[in-house]
Amino acid sequence: MLVIRGQPCTPTDLGRRLCAHFDRVQLLEADIVPALSDQNAAPLPTLRVAVNADSLATWLPEAIAAFGRATGTLLELTRDDETRTADRLRSGDVLAAVTADPNPIQGCRTIPLGALRYAACASPNFLSRYFGDAVNGETLKKAPYLRFDRLDGLQARWASEAYGIDLDAPTHWVPSTHGFMDLCLAGLAWGLQPLRLAEQHIAAGRLVELPPRARIDVKLYWTVARLHVVSLRRLTRDVCAAAARYLDT
Repeated sequence: MLVIRGQPCTPTDLGRRLCAHFDRVQLLEADIVPALSDQNAAPLPTLRVAVNADSLATWLPEAIAAFGRATGTLLELTRDDETRTADRLRSGDVLAAVTADPNPIQGCRTIPLGALRYAACASPNFLSRYFGDAVNGETLKKAPYLRFDRLDGLQARWASEAYGIDLDAPTHWVPSTHGFMDLCLAGLAWGLQPLRLAEQHIAAGRLVELPPRARIDVKLYWTVARLHVVSLRRLTRDVCAAAARYLDT
């Protein structure tokens, strides 16, 4: 059986493996067909990639745009938490992933990209309303904070490393990188923001870093199927080049 009936239908493990095989065959054919026939008649292949939301909102678009302009290959981006994107590759859902998981995957290679750096931020108004004269373990337990989803542990990690507390405070759930930033700027709550997005607001005084200005790095990796096709090689090159320009080492 290949499909489990339902609303919507979902593939079985065998169905996923068959779809993954089909994707690989399409990419291999895309390298050969133009040499055998009219290039305009060849269908454009679609390359499926798993990415995390913050990479997609910061450094990754440059790589994707460069790849698209050079190859014409279509992309289907699957968004997931960076701790789970590698699982998409293991299951055959995608052929490449930006991931925080450095563990090897059979049939793939993993390349370190660098670190996406985060800063704990709040608006000046929020800081004065909830923290008064001091940010400490007690005031952090009462101040509302932002979480992307249930897998987002950055705020808890920061509170533990900076103040040695288990963060148990009122929580707003905001599954959008730009929504996360906008609501922080509006004074709804504090949260960990990608430094690439936050630094202009910090410089302008619209955001304030919470003391002790302890920043958090999330190490990212590019894990890609070992297929000898032009599109994957080019995408890998563009992703690594953009990461070298924008991510921290």
